[in-house]
Amino acid sequence: MQKYLGSCHCGAVRFQIETDFPELTMCDCSICKRKNALMVKVHESRFELLAGEESLTEYQFHTKTARHFFCKVCGIYPFHRKRVTPDNLGINVHCLEGFESDGIPVRQATGSRMT
Repeated sequence: MQKYLGSCHCGAVRFQIETDFPELTMCDCSICKRKNALMVKVHESRFELLAGEESLTEYQFHTKTARHFFCKVCGIYPFHRKRVTPDNLGINVHCLEGFESDGIPVRQATGSRMT
């Protein structure tokens, strides 16, 4: 497992994760398609919000189970609490410092079929 630092664009929201990147996920639900994020699933015990809780805003839709977080200052989506596995977060890997996705398998999630 490696530790990675992440942040939103303006740096108001900063976090750290620990993962070995077993796979990355792209989801086809209505919000994920629009934000075009590439995500890694991380258990909440391997996630630490370092700064910026007051800069986060939350968006929920449909069943209002998943919790999508955005920076109020710059609008970037750094992570969300997952709907099916709420003890896990989906981390936007484009927010991670020094991360390269080369060679990591990408799974297409079919969130659009969740009811």
